[in-house]
Amino acid sequence: MISVLVVDDDRTVRETLADFFDTLGYAARTAASASEGRQAAAEHAPDVVLVDLRLPDANGLLLLEALRADDPELGVIMLTGHADVPTAVRAMQQGALDFLEKPVDLDTLDAAVTRAAELVRLRREVSRLRARQPDGPGDAGHADAPPSLERLIEVAARNDEVPVLIVGETGTGKGYVARRVHDRSSRAAQPFVEVNGASLSATFLESELFGHERGAFTDAKVAKRGLLEVANRGTLFLDEVGEIAPEVQPKLLKVLEDRTFRRLGGTAELRSEARVLAATNRPIAALVGEGRFRADLYYRLQVLTLSLPSLRERRDELPALTALFLPVGARLAAGATRAIERYDWPGNVRELKNTLWRAALLSEGAPIEARHLGLPVRGAVPPAGPLTLEQAEWRAIGEALRSTDGNKAQAAKVLGIARSTLLEKLKRPATK
Repeated sequence: MISVLVVDDDRTVRETLADFFDTLGYAARTAASASEGRQAAAEHAPDVVLVDLRLPDANGLLLLEALRADDPELGVIMLTGHADVPTAVRAMQQGALDFLEKPVDLDTLDAAVTRAAELVRLRREVSRLRARQPDGPGDAGHADAPPSLERLIEVAARNDEVPVLIVGETGTGKGYVARRVHDRSSRAAQPFVEVNGASLSATFLESELFGHERGAFTDAKVAKRGLLEVANRGTLFLDEVGEIAPEVQPKLLKVLEDRTFRRLGGTAELRSEARVLAATNRPIAALVGEGRFRADLYYRLQVLTLSLPSLRERRDELPALTALFLPVGARLAAGATRAIERYDWPGNVRELKNTLWRAALLSEGAPIEARHLGLPVRGAVPPAGPLTLEQAEWRAIGEALRSTDGNKAQAAKVLGIARSTLLEKLKRPATK
């Protein structure tokens, strides 16, 4: 059962959301202030906390920071009736999993809470596995990095002045590797700051990276430090670096070459000792050939390159990875194990994690069958006879949930049924 804590000073909002989650079968609690919310989170250890941005005794961002300090694995979703992009970015940087504007669409909220709860449970399970096993070459925390890559991670960690380029398909764990390099380096006690090059416009990305002075653009009412200043002496992780706008690339190159930069709208030269890690799922060499990425920046970034293999290239590790990511108490039937072994996993480790969690939900405590996985098996032998109606239904539900990344509202649309009908079907035990 997913447990949710709603922290909002509006009684109507609290009661409405609590009733909504109760109808979904979630365990819902409420709090009217930041202090009550922090106490309730400490006492009841919810999976997800919904935090209003404006609370009577504290800003919601301060509560977000406190909750994450108390429990780094907790899932926090921010709610606000006064949304603005800088606040949303700040919330994400502080660890919020989502940022929703009031009045919130209930289907959207349900999908956000479901995603957050699955991520939180995965985080907690990985933490338990790591706590039970010694930190060594064969421990569970290393299961999603082959030994050759582990050696390169150690090299990158020791040489912590050198930029690193992490390349690999979507879902291969580039963010995980970046964090691992940081944690093993002498910079581990300093900030690890992440920014996605594809998620921001050129002006906003420049402001986020380098900061801005007051009046640099219309909404710049106060000066702001950039992430290079925040990450000083720590690590700046640039995800999807191949998507960074051309006008920002020369400024990033200057940082890599002499560690200096200027804030947007500023004239003073500032210095940052941040170590830069970059990641991409695209062939940057091809982007250089097309004139979309600076060759000198590419050569500067790829001083040390870590290439992450796809799951297709690591099939011998599938049993260990499956055991690592399978939720506690879940069991695989023989047919499910065969389906996992036959599938190509184009979404790599991330897809494997999500698939196992969704299958555990669908199986309702029974052994996970192949139909719960919802995987198209290439080269599989067709069934001897036609599928039963129930088998066809479960296969369709599993595929719809897989294709929508667990969003029940979107899955219901794909299936052509009401969300309430899908929820009822998911509550039913699955039979063979």
